[in-house]
Amino acid sequence: MPSRLRPSGPPSRDLPPPPGVTLVPGGAEVAVYAGHADGVEVALFEPGDTTGEGERRVRLVERAHGWWFGFVPGMDAGQRYGLRVDGPWDPERGLLHNPAKLLLDPYAGALEGGVTWGPELYGHAVDSSWHGELEQRSRLDSRGAMPRGVVVDHDFDWGDDRSPGRSRSETVVYEAHVRNQTMLHPGVPEHLRGTYAGLAHPASVEHLTSLGVTAVELLPVQAFTHEPHLVRRGMPNHWGYNTLGFMAPHAPYAAATDPQGVVDEVKGMVKLLHAAGLEVILDVVYNHTAEQSRAGATLSWRGLDQRAYYRLDERGRDIDVTGCGNTLDLRHPVVCRMVLDSLRHWVQEYHVDGFRFDLAVALGRGRGDDFDPDHPFLVALRTDPVLSRVTLVAEPWDLGMHGWRTGQFPPPFLEWNDRFRDTVRRFWVGDVRAAAHGQPAHDARELATRLTGSRDLFGARDRGPTASVNFVTAHDGFTLADLVSYDHKHNEANGEENNDGSNGNGSWNHGAEGPTDDPDVRAGRTLALRNLLGTLLLSSGVPMLTAGDEQGRTQGGNNNPYCQDNEVTWLDWDLAPWQEDLLATTRHLLAVRRALPVLRQRVWLLGREVDDDGTLDVQWYAADGLPMGDRWHGEGTRLLQMALAPAGGSPDGALVVVNGTGSAVEVTLPHGTSGRLLWDSADERPQAADEAVSGAVTVPATSLRVYAT
Repeated sequence: MPSRLRPSGPPSRDLPPPPGVTLVPGGAEVAVYAGHADGVEVALFEPGDTTGEGERRVRLVERAHGWWFGFVPGMDAGQRYGLRVDGPWDPERGLLHNPAKLLLDPYAGALEGGVTWGPELYGHAVDSSWHGELEQRSRLDSRGAMPRGVVVDHDFDWGDDRSPGRSRSETVVYEAHVRNQTMLHPGVPEHLRGTYAGLAHPASVEHLTSLGVTAVELLPVQAFTHEPHLVRRGMPNHWGYNTLGFMAPHAPYAAATDPQGVVDEVKGMVKLLHAAGLEVILDVVYNHTAEQSRAGATLSWRGLDQRAYYRLDERGRDIDVTGCGNTLDLRHPVVCRMVLDSLRHWVQEYHVDGFRFDLAVALGRGRGDDFDPDHPFLVALRTDPVLSRVTLVAEPWDLGMHGWRTGQFPPPFLEWNDRFRDTVRRFWVGDVRAAAHGQPAHDARELATRLTGSRDLFGARDRGPTASVNFVTAHDGFTLADLVSYDHKHNEANGEENNDGSNGNGSWNHGAEGPTDDPDVRAGRTLALRNLLGTLLLSSGVPMLTAGDEQGRTQGGNNNPYCQDNEVTWLDWDLAPWQEDLLATTRHLLAVRRALPVLRQRVWLLGREVDDDGTLDVQWYAADGLPMGDRWHGEGTRLLQMALAPAGGSPDGALVVVNGTGSAVEVTLPHGTSGRLLWDSADERPQAADEAVSGAVTVPATSLRVYAT
């Protein structure tokens, strides 16, 4: 039997200490919320004790407001520990306590070991397929199948580290995965590939800085585990949207092997990225946890207090708006505090610069279960002196009723703009495909709205164009190259009979499904890639590139490779000539964006007079060089000219010419306009002109170009 240590130390107190473990002379104060429990114990382990035979227990004897707390003598940095909670087993009331289950402390700063899936992880008795009814409480002890929490020392030599402090108007986001980025990178030492240290290696950083991005948005790096159905198929959760610990970094991504080393390696990564001028944004998952539904495993929150941590109906069943079995209930003060504490932890201890909130609508669902932009959690984020100063990006939807909320988050949130994605895909891919088959195409009216920052979505509350995170692809869906190479998803390798992933991709294979040697098909694809990239990087808003799109990365048509930790998702750095051209194009477009502040608007372009000569901040022209006027609704509105007056202290304005027709068109530049061609999507490799032109120019079919004026 485990030994039980009687606590000694500070006298009892009326209010609990901070959640988790707080080191004090002679030991630690431990506090955990378990509002419906009858008793809580801290289970102590030695490093490397995977079986748990040496487990020692200390009972927490103090209780206030649902918090259990007490002094644990001798507890210090490096201590491995877990929790055991006893209390009622009443599934209909949402109570699933089981002292046979070792639970993770939600505030654990690091984890040692991983989850070993089996029947002992379930709070209720299950069969060999890990299924069972909730009536019978399991007697199997889970300590041999659970990771341990680890008390860490957060002292770190940050030196003169500081955030690069990029303004929104100059921000360019690069969405990346720690492992994918360097697993095949020839310039990164083999022992560092796929790690935090590998991402911060000079060879990796050089690619990011030479590309011209300003922020790296990392797919989840908070500790996570794999879903049981994937484990049974011998597959991982590669993306990491299955959180196990909100305060702890994911240890398998580290070159370091001890928990303290993992923590220090993540901090070192952030420090090195900052030194290179790159901000670090974390993709965070606070909408659900790895415990799945109440028929799932008991790993932490469900065994502590299911009724507090999760949204439940009147019969104790999960209300799932995430598609993952459960939804954290941020209406509860303890849950709201946990998430806020986690966010501050990553800002203050790891110096990260911001967060992208997965399924953010789920975080703002109020008492009536509808989205509330003034939800207490969202208000807390906006008013917190630490969190209100970092970048906050919402994925503005979830899977519940009325879950699409693009444009409805309050300032200072930025939002993923799916309308930008859909409009740009349709204009340059879907419509071009339709025209090739003799079908009608959409006009350019909505594209014009997206080019200028999507005021229809973000015009309220004085949010400005930089509230829009513009993207054409993301980790979820086709890569950019696959978007123009496949008509259909090809997810067979995921083991779900190609039933997973979206069926609505807005893609076109240009005449051949997948790889081909047909020169016409390949030319059509690369032109489409340049048009998509050009529109993304020449539009007002905050552009987001998906890692590898700049060099034509393919996933073989798999649009949901969440379980593919292999060459399907790893970036291939052995580039063909056309990929080298695409990389050069991306670098050039980002250089153009930096050079022309007018492409990075902070305020809305409303056709206002900005000069005594009558110049307007934005003017729209047709092919004949005359104002569009009432011709927006007529034939030929797939060709337009957007003239932008100088802004941001630069003497240069810009003229963006869009030819969405299938023919070359003679275009007359607006009267009095003289411009130097900076980029033309018809060029396989960027070729800026040396001299300015005026009057009539020939714009190639299905192309995009930009002039400095």
